[in-house]
Amino acid sequence: MKRIIGKKLNKRKQKIRKRTKKRNWKEQLLPILQASNIHYEMDGRYQGIAHGGIGAIHLLAQKIGLIDEINEKVNVLKRYLPYHKSDHILNIAYNQIVGGTPPLLG
Repeated sequence: MKRIIGKKLNKRKQKIRKRTKKRNWKEQLLPILQASNIHYEMDGRYQGIAHGGIGAIHLLAQKIGLIDEINEKVNVLKRYLPYHKSDHILNIAYNQIVGGTPPLLG
């Protein structure tokens, strides 16, 4: 094997080890996705970004209790390190809302 190929392979292996290294996360008491500082402003041209309503949708999910229901009733994770169940599920849902592609599951 050429020396340069060996170096590239070692570098890739190091990246994989770093990415898969076990981390000591602190258990989270609250979901990471919070709707705490959402402001809507209109400029003189009445234009906005295409997906600016995600904050309002997240506020709606909070107000109707969807986030709490997901965390109570859906069994996906054993521990909240660092994300809650609702963080994962809402991330997938919001990605779909804004036209993203679904993650490959399974």
